[in-house]
Amino acid sequence: MEYIPNILFAIVLILGIGYFVKNVKKLSRNIKLGKDLDVSDNKPQRWKNMAYIALGQSKMVKRPIAGLLHIIVYVGFVIINIEVLEIILDGLFGTHRIGLKVLPTSVYGFLIGSFEILAALVFVTVVVFWLRRNVIKLKRFLSAEMKGWPKNDGNYILYFEMVLMTLFLVMNATDTTFQSLDSGNVISQFISPLFSGLSEETLHIIERAAWWLHIVGILVFLNYLYFSKHLHILLAFPNTYYGKLTPKGQFPNNPTVTKEVQLMMDPNADPFAAPAEDDNAAEPEKFGASDVQDLSWLNLLNAYTCTECGRCTSECPANLTGKKLSPRKIMMDTRDRLEEVGKNIDANGGKFVDDGKQLLGDYITNEELWACTSCNACVEACPVSIDPLNIIMQMRQYLVMEQSAAPMELNNMMTNIENNGAPWPYNQMDRLKWKDE
Repeated sequence: MEYIPNILFAIVLILGIGYFVKNVKKLSRNIKLGKDLDVSDNKPQRWKNMAYIALGQSKMVKRPIAGLLHIIVYVGFVIINIEVLEIILDGLFGTHRIGLKVLPTSVYGFLIGSFEILAALVFVTVVVFWLRRNVIKLKRFLSAEMKGWPKNDGNYILYFEMVLMTLFLVMNATDTTFQSLDSGNVISQFISPLFSGLSEETLHIIERAAWWLHIVGILVFLNYLYFSKHLHILLAFPNTYYGKLTPKGQFPNNPTVTKEVQLMMDPNADPFAAPAEDDNAAEPEKFGASDVQDLSWLNLLNAYTCTECGRCTSECPANLTGKKLSPRKIMMDTRDRLEEVGKNIDANGGKFVDDGKQLLGDYITNEELWACTSCNACVEACPVSIDPLNIIMQMRQYLVMEQSAAPMELNNMMTNIENNGAPWPYNQMDRLKWKDE
């Protein structure tokens, strides 16, 4: 009978970690639905970016208040969870505060005391975040795409963190053995008097309940990440590592189009000549992207990494002038469609069955895409190196080259370039007159 709690703990731990691993595999499968992309270049710079941006939060602090609050939660939550190691060892081996058996009391007290201070800071900071969202109601959290689940998801994670920090402090406050040490109870000593009228047995029950709820809550939190925008806690690191290193204004060339242009510019080229034996005679791939499978795996990683913070949308000049474009919505729509495709694959034995839907049209409209000025403000603003513009430009390319669905102004410009060698409706002989106007 004495081993039943240990066995039960092991079962809970295995189930929690097992379900998390299962979802990680599904996440990896979904990201790999994207096209291959070589991002193996300049590894030193990539490691540096990951260290500065993901670990060092360098882009978060460009907005000092939100940045400082985020660092407190980020650092505090990560460091406090070092305590989870002790909880796991205690749960598996049936010990109580095994850290006291392997560390001097002063060292152990210093560690737990630090955790308690951080827990209190995290709790206060999370309350401030909740007030910013629900009482102050910052504008960037009130966009149309932030209704329903996205709004609730942001609050749920704040409630999670409040409860976990409270359980940690209550666990310490009701642990009479720990309180008697008078070392490390820098916060819990002020909570302990709230339970002063209770018997030793009742205190033990509360302490055990808080202990169990704390570890189960952490496992639930871990598995909730897959369904939440807070997946960025894990994915920010690979996303910043694989982030774009070339200048923001530099767009990739399509090899097929480049080859056609080179032929057009070569006066000796015969457009009717049969392709050489060593030429790739295969049909060119679809130009641009209309669905998530047409995007690169990095685009899909970007979608899962999106924090929904809205910094991109708040910096977008198109959005600021009232147009429908929201870079945040572009990323959220991409993730939602990717999840839909993943569920389709799961329901059909590992194979995607055409559902008559696609990212372009069913999720993202032409109006949103053509509102973009390609200024890269969204890319610059993102705290975790997400590139919404890359997805927008790929879908634009599809509209132009596969559907001839460009706006009239753009079609006129391209016709003028084709006929006159300039975007303006001048005769080729007069095409430089624009500079005199």
